[in-house]
Amino acid sequence: AKRGSGVAKDLQYFTQCIEALKTNSEGPKVFCLVHKMDLVPEERREEVFAKQEAQVKEIAGTLDTTCFPTSIWDETLYRAWSSIVYSLIPNVADLEKQLSSFCDVCGADEVVLFERATFLVISHAMQKSFQDAHRFEKISNIIKQFKLSCTKSQSQFNSMQVSGSQFSAMIDVFTPTTYIMVVSSDGATQPAAVQQNIQNARGFFEKFISSD
Repeated sequence: AKRGSGVAKDLQYFTQCIEALKTNSEGPKVFCLVHKMDLVPEERREEVFAKQEAQVKEIAGTLDTTCFPTSIWDETLYRAWSSIVYSLIPNVADLEKQLSSFCDVCGADEVVLFERATFLVISHAMQKSFQDAHRFEKISNIIKQFKLSCTKSQSQFNSMQVSGSQFSAMIDVFTPTTYIMVVSSDGATQPAAVQQNIQNARGFFEKFISSD
């Protein structure tokens, strides 16, 4: 009974928010996270999410509404927030085009732009395909944990370079609001050249992103 009343109260609050948006905002986008999906048996998650999504969209009416099934125990929460950030970038197609050109100039396999505070993916471009669909979430978690370790030791994270027998990856501060990651499997690609390309591109991308 308590659980049912809790859902009813949530929907009541949501209805009030939708009414306020319709009154005070022009063409707003609505994002709803149907959270704690890990508590639902796996075989029923799709059914339960579809039911909750239908309720939300019925209340939202004609507003542009997107729902995400999420849990803190897997990659769904990160993926949802990244999708939200991505959808709010007004000129994302142009940004991806510029990143693709930068990726080509660097001779890289992939270039990824992360939001600086949260390490959510803003955009990315790649010259080859990757099998791991969850690589961004994994990298984000690794970097956030490393940044936390740096903070505990009273240090500040600025950049990181990882090299192996099959690839090299560089993560560096890019603009005041972003980090950039450049991944290459070409052994002829020199880290110093990638670093110089990042430095040369900073000014352009800073103006480009700030114009959003």
